[in-house]
Parts: sequence; C-alpha cells; structure tokens
Amino acid sequence: MQLKVLALPGDGIGTEVTAEGLRVLRHVAKKFNHELVLTEGLLGGIAIHKTGTPYPAETERLALEADATIMGAFGLPEFDNAPPAMRPEKGLLGIRKTLGVFANLRPVKAYDALIDASPLKNHLLTGVDMIIVRELTGGLYYGTPRGISGEGDEERGTNTMTYTRAEIARVTRMAFNLARKRKKKVTSVDKSNVLETSQLWRKVVVEIAPEFPDVQLDHLLVDNAAMQLVLKPAQFDVLLMENMFGDILSDEGSVITGSIGMLPSASVGAQRPSGAWVGLYEPVHGSAPDIAGKGIANPLGAIGSIAAMFEYTFGLIEEATAVNTAMEATLNAGITTKDLKGNSSTEQVGRAICEAIG
Repeated sequence: MQLKVLALPGDGIGTEVTAEGLRVLRHVAKKFNHELVLTEGLLGGIAIHKTGTPYPAETERLALEADATIMGAFGLPEFDNAPPAMRPEKGLLGIRKTLGVFANLRPVKAYDALIDASPLKNHLLTGVDMIIVRELTGGLYYGTPRGISGEGDEERGTNTMTYTRAEIARVTRMAFNLARKRKKKVTSVDKSNVLETSQLWRKVVVEIAPEFPDVQLDHLLVDNAAMQLVLKPAQFDVLLMENMFGDILSDEGSVITGSIGMLPSASVGAQRPSGAWVGLYEPVHGSAPDIAGKGIANPLGAIGSIAAMFEYTFGLIEEATAVNTAMEATLNAGITTKDLKGNSSTEQVGRAICEAIG
C-alpha cells in the first residue's frame, strides 16, 4: 500500500518526538512492505520564523496532497503576546479548517507498567481504556462574533458558542461507530441545564442513538464528568463532547496515564476517493521549550499517533497493533523517559520500540 504522509515537526520538543514517530513509521512501512511517500513542511513558530506566517501556502498544498499528516507540537514563549494571526497555534487551527477534520479522537489507557506514575489510587486504574471524541471545528473556538471591543470599564471580550444540527450529527455518528468496535457504550457530555447549544446537542444525540440499537447511551453534565473521570474512570468507553469541553477533559484524562506525554491524538474528517480517511495525528502535549534539545522528551504520544494513523487513515489494523504492542513491551521493560521516572533518552525509546516490533 502507498502511504502518503506529511510531517510537520513544529516547535520545541515537537521536532524530537516527531523524529521518533517517523523512525517507527519507516520501520513499520519497511517491515510490512508498504511504499512510504514522506514529505516535510513548516507550521507554527518555525514557520513564522522562516516564512512570516504560521500557516504557509506551501504547507496547505502539501497537506491537501497527503493522506495523513503527523504533527509535533506548536508554540513558543516569544509569541505569547503576539496578535492572534501571528501565533503558532493559528497554523494548527488553519490546517484543521483546510482538511475539514471535525472529530478529535484521544485514547486514554492505563498501562500496568505505569500504574504507580498516575496520581490516582492504583485500584481506580484497573480496566481504564476509553476514547474521548471531541468535536473539533465548531463551538467557542470558531464561533462569531468574537473579539475585544470598547475602552475603560466598558472594554469587553466576546466569544460565541454555536453549533448546527449537522455538526453535532456527524461527530455523534463517529462516536457511535467507534463504540460498536469497542465496549458498545457512549457517554455524551454537555451542559444542557444551562446552555442552549448543549440542549440542541443532547436532542440530536438522542435522536441519532436509535440508529445504533446495540450501543448504550448515557449523558453527563460536564462538571459531573470532570469528577467521574477521577472518581471512577473505568466506567467509560467512548466519551462524546463539544470542542471546549473536549479540550479540557481530554487533558484531565491524560493525567490518568501518568504523563501527558503518553497520549496520542487523531483528528479525522472526510473520506478521500482512495478510501483513506483524512487525518491529522499529533501527541496531546505542548512544545515544552524548557526541555527542548535535552533528549528527554517522551515520544510515546507521537509514536502512539503513528499507530492511530495506521488504523484510522489507512485501515491497517495489524500494523497499528504491532506499534501498540511494542509500546507496551517497551514500558514493561522499563525503557522510559524522565517524566515516567526512567533514564532513557527520547531516541532510545524510539529505537527500543522498533526493536520490539522486530
């Protein structure tokens, strides 16, 4: 199979963890006799430095030509006070819009080897294996009107949360289809006791549920969901939620694993004529400029994102399983970075996973 992949390493530790993700990608492509067509582009802070914009036209062209894009991390302190159009994160929002990726999938799994690294009590981690499905192109982050206006005491910040029935329906169907391949349970998270957008969200989810009679549906208000994630995380299978709620709760979910460096992320959208699902794949963590260049960044989120790419864009389940199994074997062998109380380098972890794949 031909695998057309674009790499956007980004800023800070993004370059380091992406390098190990690509090491594993090349290794698996060779082992399973796939043709890998790999290109590299600029996005984020490095793109601003080199081209004057966080999202160059050339990167947009490369993204549209690729079947999947693996990204690093974006953001640098020097841009903290820059106008919104000149911040590295603007590039990330831009490429999401270009590719129309409307659902972000974040697996949260507790590994036995890391049970002591989690801040939760050990008995709460048994059986934790969930996916958070976050709507990605609507809500507060994209709604209009928005901005800062006025002066003095009347200076006002405005953001608009808005959703259409169609936006809610497509991400809901994706969540239910994922649940069918797992434990057949969807928990929809909203704030329907206060927000009209959440009232529409719940109405649409309830209307779609009968299309999936084999999948159980329940609902949680977002504040309760935040509590349940730390009180009884093993109860969840597929968690479905809008953009901002997903942004917050998926980071809470990352703590369960023992390190935010563990979590992969897949953002998927339309299906290409080739049959491939358009996808953006990236670790959940940030650019961590304070540790960039030290060789201690955890690459498992990036490598797990490669496994997700094999599964969701290319439909290569055996290859995805090989990567995930090798990650677990590497953890069990104690080959981990500093954040997981290990002493291995970023590169050593990547090489160990390739060795475990065989």
